[in-house]
Amino acid sequence: MIQLSYIRENKQDVINRLAIKNIDAAAAIEEIIALDQEKRKAQTEVEMLLSEQNTLAKQIGELFKSGKKAEADDLRNRSTSIKELAKGQEEKLAKLEDDLKNALVVLPNIPSPSVPSGKTPEDNEVVFLNEKNMPKLDDDALPHWELTAKYDIIDFELGNKIAGAGFPVYKGQGAKLQRALINFFLDQATKAGYYEIQPPILINEESGFGTGQLPDKEGQMYHVTADNLYLIPTAEVPVTNIFRDTIVKAEDMPIKCTAYTPCFRREAGSYGAHVRGLNRLHQFDKVEIVQIAHPDSSYKILEEMRNYVCSLLDLLELPYRTLKLCGGDMSFASALTYDMEVWSGAQKRWLEVSSVSNFESFQANRLKLRYREGNEKPVLAHTLNGSALALPRIVASLLENNQSKDGIRIPAALVPYTGFDTIK
Repeated sequence: MIQLSYIRENKQDVINRLAIKNIDAAAAIEEIIALDQEKRKAQTEVEMLLSEQNTLAKQIGELFKSGKKAEADDLRNRSTSIKELAKGQEEKLAKLEDDLKNALVVLPNIPSPSVPSGKTPEDNEVVFLNEKNMPKLDDDALPHWELTAKYDIIDFELGNKIAGAGFPVYKGQGAKLQRALINFFLDQATKAGYYEIQPPILINEESGFGTGQLPDKEGQMYHVTADNLYLIPTAEVPVTNIFRDTIVKAEDMPIKCTAYTPCFRREAGSYGAHVRGLNRLHQFDKVEIVQIAHPDSSYKILEEMRNYVCSLLDLLELPYRTLKLCGGDMSFASALTYDMEVWSGAQKRWLEVSSVSNFESFQANRLKLRYREGNEKPVLAHTLNGSALALPRIVASLLENNQSKDGIRIPAALVPYTGFDTIK
């Protein structure tokens, strides 16, 4: 949530920067400012009435002590009238506060000044390209959904039977490859200084609101209606919410956490060849990295996180590129996002495998996550997160890019985890 004080002091800047996300926010910003002014006026009136009521209470007490009952009764009647006025003003203030919050929470985060303008993924900016490990495949190379059937390592039809489309069953060497990648990514993260956490995979509304999934993305999450809980779309949500309603010490930042979880996304309306096989699933595995950072260093940390994800792709011997997302392709909560994409040899296209984002204070404001330097007043922290990495499209690219007539080669860095160097 954008800080109200920033909107109040930088109205035109907020409007201009949200335009980079292709959002005409002028009317919404004017409404927010008008509600804020009304709220502050109502707050002043409530405080004045309560102050007058307190003054009268003292005067009434003194009159009773002096035996001036009639005068005391007159002031008591006046106090009762003021109490009713104050109650009405407090109700008005509460409604204005709700209206203001409702107007603020639907407003996306403002993008960083470095975010390129654009409306679609085609407008994203390629900032790095690594073609070192581009595969040289035969003309009859198979896409991963045919390879998984050939080697009997992932069964999409069986998953469809058990749960529905988008819930594959991993078998044999396919299951071991999944486990190997999870352990490999976690080990690399802990070596890089991230603290491992195993969080719940169900969250409440407060947690969804804190990181910006609610009320923006409720239609994309699975909802357990009986308990009003949501299956997580990413470990970012429970891990970041660990710090909800907390004040951390400045000297403890950056706070670095990593977690493996299954992730669940409804992905309503996703159809066609581009989502076939592992390209888009309703349930998938992912290792996430999260940082709580000082505002002065959050963009330096974003670059470090981006480079860390790229180092994983180097170890997996995959060709990849880094994109800086344009305004129109950014998420609701992000101020700046890099996407990492790997080359899928048989599909002959780039597949997104990681997003690394700086949310600045947007999530922290919703979470009431602050830091304190010495005896200074607490200030909102910055939050960042990234996929490190999401498994499905990594697996798709590993299978496609490393296929041969003898089987599918496993990258050397993974062999200690899989226990085999070839899928046969």
